[in-house]
Amino acid sequence: MKQLIFSLILLTGFQFTKAATNPELSAIPFQTNSPDSAKNRKTNVTLTWGKGESTSGDTIRTKSKAPGLSYGLTLSRFDLGFSKLVDNGSFTLSDPNSFLDYHGWKTSTVGFDILQFGYRFNSNFKIYLSGGFDWTHIRLRRDITIRKDAPTLQYDESDIDFDKNRFSSTYIRLPLSFEWRSKDNDRGKKFRIIAGPDFGFLLNGKVKQKSDENGKQKFNDNYHFTKFRYGGFARLGYGATGIFAKYYFNDMFENSPAQEGLQNMSFGLTFGF
Repeated sequence: MKQLIFSLILLTGFQFTKAATNPELSAIPFQTNSPDSAKNRKTNVTLTWGKGESTSGDTIRTKSKAPGLSYGLTLSRFDLGFSKLVDNGSFTLSDPNSFLDYHGWKTSTVGFDILQFGYRFNSNFKIYLSGGFDWTHIRLRRDITIRKDAPTLQYDESDIDFDKNRFSSTYIRLPLSFEWRSKDNDRGKKFRIIAGPDFGFLLNGKVKQKSDENGKQKFNDNYHFTKFRYGGFARLGYGATGIFAKYYFNDMFENSPAQEGLQNMSFGLTFGF
């Protein structure tokens, strides 16, 4: 997985480097247009160097987006933020879930998209389905070890004082985005509002521990994380940065009655629209 992510980052970086060093390439979007729209519906970008109508006198950039279908690789919507457990509508964990007590500032979420398929209706509105990866890292406070292959979500107390005790899940994410964006302002940037449903399929769960006694240890299992999750998300952006929030409607864990009603939400910063 790490090699795949690293390769995608290198590929995208290579594309951006070519665009930055070659003005002709800078007008080429990092996507593949459908055969029907390759000639008439592609992105048209005009770059004019030198003085012009802009008050800065540096660069004038005019973009127009015609309707059309597009698809291809991307490396975008990089989410970095915090995760919160919601126990039947409360941020306070109930007794059956108290063993999942966590460090709020160290419980995080990371995710990004690598594929995209969508349709643009005009310069302001488009719909697209994207695919990527999403991680949730719960930094446990208690010195416990979540059991592997247990019939329900269970744990063992430990007499080891862990320096790090992290309980994580990895999902393939499939958000369906409805995006509205404004026209370019005088700085050449746009405001964006994006919202829609978010679906995910479990790849794996993991316990990662660090201690003086045992060093670094990793244990992989599904840990009863729900295999399919669904929820909603929203993003507000300006230029290439913004904020996001997600809420998953179904429970975090399945086949574990004591965790019924325990859900997950996340929020934070997003980069690369």
